[in-house]
Amino acid sequence: MIERFHLAVLTAIEQQGTLTQAAESLHLSQSALSHSMKKLEQQLGTPLWEKDGRKLRLTRAGKQILLLAKRILPQFEHTEALLKQIAKGQLGTLRIGMECHPCYQWLLKVVAPYLERWPNVDVDVKQAFQFGGMRALFDYDIDMLITPDPLFISGVEFIPVFAYEHRLVVAADHPLATRAHITPADLADEILITYPVEPQRLDVFSQFLSPAGCGVKQHKRIEATEIMLQMVTAGRGVAALPGWLIEQHAQQMPLTSLRFGEQGIMKQIHVGIRNGDTKIEYISDFIRLAKQTDANYG
Repeated sequence: MIERFHLAVLTAIEQQGTLTQAAESLHLSQSALSHSMKKLEQQLGTPLWEKDGRKLRLTRAGKQILLLAKRILPQFEHTEALLKQIAKGQLGTLRIGMECHPCYQWLLKVVAPYLERWPNVDVDVKQAFQFGGMRALFDYDIDMLITPDPLFISGVEFIPVFAYEHRLVVAADHPLATRAHITPADLADEILITYPVEPQRLDVFSQFLSPAGCGVKQHKRIEATEIMLQMVTAGRGVAALPGWLIEQHAQQMPLTSLRFGEQGIMKQIHVGIRNGDTKIEYISDFIRLAKQTDANYG
C-alpha cells in the first residue's frame, strides 16, 4: 500500500506545487510519478490531489499522508545517515539542541572529555533551536535537547543533570544589594534585563511577578550574557540569571545576587531525548558526564 516513495512524492508536491517540478526534484519522469500515484489512489479509493489552476492542491486524504511523511521521512534519513557513518567506521554524530542561553560554557566542559572517550562520535550543537527544540527533537533534527524548562509529554524523556537557583543580579552599589531576598513589589521601578525569550517562559515572570500581579518599569532583552552584566554593573538595570553564572562573573565584576522571595526559585537543567535512546551507549554516556560536570565553571 503506502510506501516511502509515495511519502516523498506528496512532500515534493507540497513543496513544488506542480507535478512537473515535483518529478524533477525527485529525478523522475512525470509519467512514472503520475502512474505510481494513480495506482495508490486506486488502492485507497480516493484522490490524493486535485488541480487548482496550474498548481496541485492536496485533498484531505493527501494531507493525511503528508502528515505521516513529515513524521516518518526524517527518521528514514536519520537512520540512513547513521548507517553510512557506521559503514565508514564511525558511530555517528550527536546533535544537541540548546534551549539554555547561559549553558554553552558548561556544555563545552562536558564535550571536551566526551570527545576523548568517543573518538568515533562527532558533536554538533544547534543553537538555532533555542526555545523551539521539542519540534526539532520529534523531527529527528537533533538527538538531544538541553533545557531548563522540560515539557513532559509522550515520546520524550527528560533527565535532570544539575540543580541551581535562579537569582536576581544587581550592581554592588544598587539600593537592593544589601537585601537577602526581594519581593515582587521591589521590582516595580526597575528595568529588568533578560534573554530574548517570551515573558511567559521566563521564571522571573511566571514564578515570581505574574502570580503576585506585579510588573517592572521596563523589560529589556539582550542575548549576550557579558553585555547584560555590563549593563547591570553600569546601573542600567537588573537581571535574572542562574546563581552559578552570577557567582562566576561576580569574581571579576562588582555584582551582587539576591533570592527571589524567601523560598527562592529552584531550577534544574534537563537533557531531553526520545524514548528508548538511553539504550544508545554514546548518548547515555553523554548524560552520565553531564551529571558529573560542575556548572560552576571558572
